[in-house]
Amino acid sequence: MSAKPSVFKRILIGLWKGLNGTRKLLLNLFFFGFLVLIVVAMNSDELPTVEDGSALVLNLSGTVVEQLRQVDPIEAVMKSNQGADVDGEILLADLLRTIDNAASDNRIAAIVLDIGELRGTGISKLQSIGEALERFKASDKPIIAMGNWYGQNQYFLASFADTIYLNPQGGVEIDGLSRYRQYYKSALDKLKIKAHVFRVGTFKSAVEPFVRDDMSAAAKEANSALLNDIWTSYEQTVARNRGLEQSDLVLTSEQYLVELDKAKGRSAEMAVNMGWVDKLASAEAFRLAMIDNVGKAKEGHQYKQINYYDYRTLVQELPPLMIQDTVGIIVAKGNILNGSQPAGQIGGESTSALLRKARFDDKVKAVVLRVDSPGGSAFASEQIRQEVLALKSAGKPVVVSMGSYAASGGYWISASADYIFATPTTLTGSIGIFGMVATFEDSLASLGVYTDGVSTSDRASFSLAKGISPELKQIIQRQIERGYHDFISLVATERDMELTEVDSIAQGRVWSGKKALDLGLVDALGDLDQAVSKASELAKLDKFDTRVIEQELTPQELFIQEMFASVAAYLPESASNSQLADKIIGQWSKFAQEFSAFDDPNGVYLYCDTCNF
Repeated sequence: MSAKPSVFKRILIGLWKGLNGTRKLLLNLFFFGFLVLIVVAMNSDELPTVEDGSALVLNLSGTVVEQLRQVDPIEAVMKSNQGADVDGEILLADLLRTIDNAASDNRIAAIVLDIGELRGTGISKLQSIGEALERFKASDKPIIAMGNWYGQNQYFLASFADTIYLNPQGGVEIDGLSRYRQYYKSALDKLKIKAHVFRVGTFKSAVEPFVRDDMSAAAKEANSALLNDIWTSYEQTVARNRGLEQSDLVLTSEQYLVELDKAKGRSAEMAVNMGWVDKLASAEAFRLAMIDNVGKAKEGHQYKQINYYDYRTLVQELPPLMIQDTVGIIVAKGNILNGSQPAGQIGGESTSALLRKARFDDKVKAVVLRVDSPGGSAFASEQIRQEVLALKSAGKPVVVSMGSYAASGGYWISASADYIFATPTTLTGSIGIFGMVATFEDSLASLGVYTDGVSTSDRASFSLAKGISPELKQIIQRQIERGYHDFISLVATERDMELTEVDSIAQGRVWSGKKALDLGLVDALGDLDQAVSKASELAKLDKFDTRVIEQELTPQELFIQEMFASVAAYLPESASNSQLADKIIGQWSKFAQEFSAFDDPNGVYLYCDTCNF
């Protein structure tokens, strides 16, 4: 008798599963049917075509990144309604592939750089784009730049052009690099907030704003050397491209006034006189010049052209039909956080899972870890490094390719690789460690609020509202010191260096990739392609594919990604006209928000704040 209810229950469960499965199937059919209708509506026109002799217009908007972040559809729709997306992203690999494809495409006769809306992109990425433009020029096709105004990053790319046009009302701004920040010690004193700082490293300056009112001499020394090193690379590249002296790029205020007076106060004419640009032209004059160069389009009034986004869709790389031995590429971009993080971010669990996926994939014979990170959680960094070691133990070489920065935690996850590449302008090193606790006992007491109670131990009594005991301070400082010793020991072991030698170049100091090579922190200067070649060499592969190993998205997420990931981004001019107080509050909020996301279980961080200049 007792079996009957159980059988009846199983029948009901089976019926429910069947009904629920049917419900899900119908909902999915409806959902995908709706998506198909959207796709059909969006692509009701014919696919873009390329007329023979067209110019590829690189109308780049937003920021160039190593990996696209996962797009929230609600957020994307809201931003698209506002007409601007400050987080618009261009995948570096897509951009390089598109330029290289255009070089061998007989339909493409020239490239036009339209980069006025290109935002903050690291110099190392700009250099990679510049090298792709050089490869394009080697095909005997011209590159023309046109802009209403050139900022420093935009001008770096424009310098690779054969001809640079500038609007007669525009200008070129080349100012150099700087590193300034706000300091809050006096403000915290007035608010009676105590900032308890724990660190090892003379140059580990991330916490200085909370304990000082100015930049320390050590931080000034390190920042000055770093900025000069990076800026020298910028000047050398631009001066070589334009046939100028490096001293002709950044003028003193007195020199600038003299040159401006020569041009009767007109910035655009001054840019021509200085050799920064070649010609002045309005949009209409440029249109006519390009019609002379490449011809008039069959329809409309423009010259023959196809924009970057349309051309990219036509030349997207298809996966190989026959999968052979593969070099896997895993991107570690952003702050290093714990747990599973969405695509486009680094998570101790999620990035480790990608490395494990490569380890258990028999087709993957070697891995290139592309690091573009200032660090973050020490615990998550070590989780990722352990997976690098597991890959090596499985007989699969690991080569690190450093992007704009691979510092602090970014260097930690790189250190155990078989070979490390950096670009000359990569920010790396920052071998140091810190922790910070802010307590509010005095601040609350000034308001008449006190904290009291009982506990089973002095450590259990710790509270931000109660303060921190001298003994607990010593415990935390010892843990930080242990963490620093572990860091320099790791580097000494993996880089075959003496501990004292590592300590002398560590101390939290940030180095350029060029200097890091001299110091032995990296093995060679090179980009992602060279890292892939080295990985194949270490794995003894004659023929191989490359494959980006990334988080697998659902069909719905893939659709959203394709729809919204390439939304053009720009900042309206009015955004830069905020009041000083707003800027101070904004920088404080940004700093607080950035660190509030950090969740190391031990409260210990390997982070390079200098990397964000």
